[in-house]
Amino acid sequence: MLNERILIADDEEAIREVISTLLEAKGYQCDIAPNGQVALEHFKKELPSLVLSDIVMPEMDGLKLLARLRELDPDVPVIMVTAMHDIAIALEAIRNGAYDYILKPFEKDQLYMSVGRALEHRRLVMENRSYQSDLEQLVAERTQQLSLALRDLEQSYDHTLEALGGALDAKDAETEGHCQRVTAFTIRMAEAMGVDKVALRHIARGAFLHDIGKMGIPDSILRKPGPLTADERTVMRRHCDIGFDVLKRIPFLKEAAEIVLTHQECYDGTGYPQGLKGEDIPVGSRIFAVADTLDAMISDRPYRKALPISVAREEIRKNAGTQFDPRVVAVFLSVPDRIWQDLHDNTVNPFQLMPQERV
Repeated sequence: MLNERILIADDEEAIREVISTLLEAKGYQCDIAPNGQVALEHFKKELPSLVLSDIVMPEMDGLKLLARLRELDPDVPVIMVTAMHDIAIALEAIRNGAYDYILKPFEKDQLYMSVGRALEHRRLVMENRSYQSDLEQLVAERTQQLSLALRDLEQSYDHTLEALGGALDAKDAETEGHCQRVTAFTIRMAEAMGVDKVALRHIARGAFLHDIGKMGIPDSILRKPGPLTADERTVMRRHCDIGFDVLKRIPFLKEAAEIVLTHQECYDGTGYPQGLKGEDIPVGSRIFAVADTLDAMISDRPYRKALPISVAREEIRKNAGTQFDPRVVAVFLSVPDRIWQDLHDNTVNPFQLMPQERV
């Protein structure tokens, strides 16, 4: 490519003039320097596309100049111009990063060919670097677009869950708002326990939909004002399996379905439907168990008014190791009452409590 700027460093004025005259005749712009030190200072100011350097020069020789140029710009090609007796040094320069060398005296065609190859090499390097940079930027842009699309998809999922929760509230009006509150409690405890963001989202969805299986329970049982019979309790307990069967077929709710299935399990193995014990119970279900009891106790019910949080705290503490995972109970007890009360009174959309992904 013509009009490229070339720096020529040689302590022989005649050589500098010959090289610059030949290259300028080909359309190149040439700058000259009598030694390596001057060449280095000029290079810092002008950033030429190519450097032609003698090896033996005063103040700073060609090898030292080459080393400094490699530090400043590893991509700029450097051609060493040397006398015949310097051939061993010239080869050392090649090993140290020089692009090529020309022996004095040289033919002008040899000079043109070496300069042309060096500049073409630099052009290809720069084009490849530009391509890589453009590719990285394109990947970054596509990644951001994908992240935004995934975030929008997650939000649409949450809207779907809200609609399901609304349907459940209509089915069981006595516990209206329960799924929102218990999800908020679950999220708060799961975060305090260090649950990662992906698992946290699955746990939150499972908590929100824990009673979705009640859609399949007859109203005569679900809304019965008095105690249930043994047969009715058996039917009611089926809501765990019903909810699991519904959700397991939905890809984005597959993990949440496990919590729906196991949310009535007890830490000591006395729960249902599988009688799981200890850490065989999914951690989300162990967290939910505490959240569910908390909401049941501090919320109004048709048969009683809401109980103080202090009473709920004592009940949950007392049942650590039997109904509840002691580690979850410890986390629950570490959170001040005012936080639980605020979540109980003010949670509308619990999924807004989830940590947002950066895009």
